[in-house]
Order: sequence, then structure tokens, then C-alpha cells
Amino acid sequence: MKNKNSWVLLLMLLSGIVLGGFIGEMTSGIAGLSWLNFGQSFGLNDPMVLNFGILVITFGLSIRITMASIIGVILAIIAYHFL
Repeated sequence: MKNKNSWVLLLMLLSGIVLGGFIGEMTSGIAGLSWLNFGQSFGLNDPMVLNFGILVITFGLSIRITMASIIGVILAIIAYHFL
């Protein structure tokens, strides 16, 4: 069995999420493919701001999972399996 690197898997998963999200956004206006952009968003709606006078720190996180990003993750896992 091959020695596979977990960093490669993480990079491929992130690439699948990003490319899937991009494809979902691009197909949102096409009638037959608009289901690819269907998904759920979660995270902080309003960023949390810490103001220390001199230093202002803003925290925020929002994640949107779409059908296309799920398909991208599945394809990334399949591609990693065949490496």
C-alpha cells in the first residue's frame, strides 16, 4: 500500500470545496443546473469586533455548503484514492 500524505488530502478537499462552490455560483442562473447552488450557510452573521483603543480586532466566519461543493469533495476523495 502506498504511503499517502494527509496534507495532500487536505489540499484536495479544499480544492474540491472551492471549485465546487465556484461551479455552483456559475450555474445558479442556468435553469437545469440551478440545483447545484442549493445549500445552507452557517456561521457568524455579524462579525465580532474587539476594540482595544490602539488595536481593533475583527472576528468573522461564514461557511456555505452547496450541492456542488459536496460533489467536489466526493470527487476529491475519489481522486485521492487513485493517487
